[in-house]
Amino acid sequence: MTEEAATGGGPPLSMRLGGGPSLARIRPWLARQAALQEGRFGLWTPVALGCGAALYFLLPAEPLAAVGLAVLLIAAGLVGLSRSARLQPSVARLLMLAACLLAGFGLARLRTEEVRAPVMPPGGEVRRVEAWVVDVASPGQGGSRVLLAPVAIAGLSAGETPVRIRLTLRGEGAPPAPGTRITVPALLNPPPPPSSPGSYDFARDAFFDGVGGVGLALGEIRTLPPSRADLPAALDLQMRVNAFRWDLTRRLVDRMGPDRGGLAAAMTTGHEAFVPAAQEEALRAAGLAHIISISGLHMAIVGGFIYGLLRLAVAGIPGLALRLPGRKIAAAGGMIAILGYLVLSGAPDPAVRAGVTACAAFAAILADRRAISLRTLALAATLLLILRPEAVTQPGFQMSFAATAALVALAEAWPSPVREISAPLAIRLLQGARTALVAGFLISLAAGLATGPFALQHFNRVALYGLPANLVTEPVSTLLLMPALALGVLLTPLGLGDLPLEAAGLGIDALNAIARTFSSLPGAEQVVASAPPWALPVAFLGILFICLWRGPLRWLGLPLALAVNLAPRTPSPDLWVAHDAASAAVRVADAAVFLRPDVRRFGAEVWARRRGLSMTEAAPTTAAGLVCGAHACQPAGEALPVAVVWTRRPGTLQKEFEAACARADLVILRADRPQGPCAARLVLDAADFRSGGAVELWRRADGGWDALWAQPLRGQRPWAPAGLQ
Repeated sequence: MTEEAATGGGPPLSMRLGGGPSLARIRPWLARQAALQEGRFGLWTPVALGCGAALYFLLPAEPLAAVGLAVLLIAAGLVGLSRSARLQPSVARLLMLAACLLAGFGLARLRTEEVRAPVMPPGGEVRRVEAWVVDVASPGQGGSRVLLAPVAIAGLSAGETPVRIRLTLRGEGAPPAPGTRITVPALLNPPPPPSSPGSYDFARDAFFDGVGGVGLALGEIRTLPPSRADLPAALDLQMRVNAFRWDLTRRLVDRMGPDRGGLAAAMTTGHEAFVPAAQEEALRAAGLAHIISISGLHMAIVGGFIYGLLRLAVAGIPGLALRLPGRKIAAAGGMIAILGYLVLSGAPDPAVRAGVTACAAFAAILADRRAISLRTLALAATLLLILRPEAVTQPGFQMSFAATAALVALAEAWPSPVREISAPLAIRLLQGARTALVAGFLISLAAGLATGPFALQHFNRVALYGLPANLVTEPVSTLLLMPALALGVLLTPLGLGDLPLEAAGLGIDALNAIARTFSSLPGAEQVVASAPPWALPVAFLGILFICLWRGPLRWLGLPLALAVNLAPRTPSPDLWVAHDAASAAVRVADAAVFLRPDVRRFGAEVWARRRGLSMTEAAPTTAAGLVCGAHACQPAGEALPVAVVWTRRPGTLQKEFEAACARADLVILRADRPQGPCAARLVLDAADFRSGGAVELWRRADGGWDALWAQPLRGQRPWAPAGLQ
C-alpha cells in the first residue's frame, strides 16, 4: 500500500507532538484580542472619571479648593495634548483616561465647595424650630420623619441655620403635609457619624443633600398661617409638587387599603410611610426589596409601556405609519413619561440614575443610534458623575450601574435568533416561551451576580432564593402590576381608575404571596460579614472589566469580581460602643448581645450584620455575664471584665465609676472621667468618643485591648468634623 493510499490522499501521518506555546503564536493572538476593542475606548472614560472621584473621597484630609481647580486645568491640558497628531493612538488614549481621572477628582472637590452649607452645632440642645415641611421622608425605627426648610431656629443666626433638617415625629398620627408651616420644640444634632468603623456614613450623604441637622420633635406641632410671599420660587414649586405627591399617596392608601395601598404608593410616589413593616421584611428576605424603591425596574416598565403603546398606536393607523416616524414619536413619548415619573416620585437618587439612563436610551433612538448599548450606558454614567461625583460612594449607584452593565453586556453576547419561514403558530409560541424563560433566567442571574458583591459588603444580607423569587415576580410586575398602577393613577382624576387599581391590587397580593412563600423557606436570608474595604473597589473593577472588555480575556476579571466573596474576614470584635457611648454590644460566640436594646438599636444591628453576627434577645446577665441596671453594666464574674457606665449624674457617676474600676479591666464612660484613681487597664470616656466616634474592641491574649475607631477612617472632611457631640 502506498503512503497516499494509507492516508486517503491527505497529508502524511505523524506521531510528533505539536509545539508548545510560543511568543510567535501568542503575539498574533494578543493583537487579535486588542483589535476586538476597537471603538470601545469611550466605555472606560466614566470608569476613569469615577476612580478619580473615589480617590478624592478616600483622602484623609480635605484638599484646598485651589487644588481642585489646578487638577481640572491639568486635565484640560492632557485632553488638548491627547489630540495631538504626533502621538500614537494608544498614548493619546492613555492621556485621555488620565485626564478623566483628574477631572473626576477636581469635579468632586468643586462639588463639595458648591454644596457646603451650615450644620447644627454639636451638643444636642432643645430648640424651638419654625420651618416649612418640604417633604415626608421614609420612616425610621423612631417613627415618621419629615424634611424641613427652617425659617428660624432658636439660638442660631440666619447664617448658622441649616438649609434643611430632618425631624423624627413622636406618636402614630399622620405627619404634616408638605407645604405646611409649623413650629415645634426639637432636640437637634448634626447628622450622625457612622454607627461602626467603616460602615455607611449618613453624614456624608446628608452633607451633599444639604441636610445640616437631624432631631426629634419633643412637643406639640403647631401649624402656622402660611405666608409664601417671601419663599424662593424653587422651594415653593418643590413643596407644591410634594404636596400633590403626598395627597396622591393618601388617596391610594385610602382607596386600596394599607396592605395594598402602602406598596402601591411607594412604587408610585416614592413615599414608603405606609408600607407595613412585616411586608417590607418579607420582601427583603425574599430578595424583592428593590420593588419598594423606585429604580431601574420601574423606569423601564413605565418608559417601555408608553413607548410600546405609542408605537402600536402609530402603526395601527396606516396614514400615520406611512408619514410619521413612529419609533421616534414613541421614544419622545417614553422620555416624557420618564420625566413625569421622576417628578411624581420626588426624584430620589435611584430614580434619577434610572431616569438618566432611560432618557439616554430614548435619545439614542431619536439620533438613530442603538438604544441598548454600552455606549449609551457610558454616556449616562458620565453625565451623572459630572453632575454628582459623590454618587460614586453610594451603594445605589454602584449596584445600578453594575447591574445595567451586566445586562447590556449580556444583550451584546445574546445570539441573533434564527427566523423560521412558515413555522406553525404552536411551534412559534413554544419557541417564544422557551426564549422568554431562558432570557428571564439569565437576566435575573446576571443582575444578581453583578449586584451580589455590593449587597454583601453594604447590607450583609444574602437572599438565598432571590433568583427564583425574581423569576416568578417578573411577569407579575411587568405585565400586570406596574402598567395597571400607571393606568389607575392617570385615570383616577377622570373617575375611571377603579378597575386598573383593582388589577394593580391583585398584582400586589400576588407579589406579597410570593414574598411570604420564599421568605418562609429554610435559610431564606443569610447574614454575611463585610469584607475588608479594598475588596469592593476591586470587585467593581473586575465586574466592569468582564462587561466592557470584548473577547475571552474578559474572564481575567473574574477573580477580581469575586474579591468580596473570597477575601478573608478579620476576627469579629469582642465589644462595640456607639459614637456617643449611649449604647454597646458584646460578642458571645457568633451572637451579638445588646446591653441597651432600646437605645441606638439600629446602630447595634448594623454593627452585628457587618461582623456576621446573629442578634440575640438574651439578657446580658445570662449571655455575657454582665449585670445591667439603669445606670451601668457591671461584670458579674471574670468571663468578660468590662464595665459600661451610662449615667452622667455626678454623684451616681462617681459611685458606678469606683465600682467599675474595682471589677473590670476595661471601663467605658458616657461622661467625662471623674476624679480619682482607677485600677482598670483601659478607661475610655466621653472625650475619647468625641474625637474617635464609634469603636470596636478586641481583647488580646495578654488581657490588653486593641481598638478600631470610626473617626480616623473618615478623616478630617467637611462632613466629618473633629467634635462629634
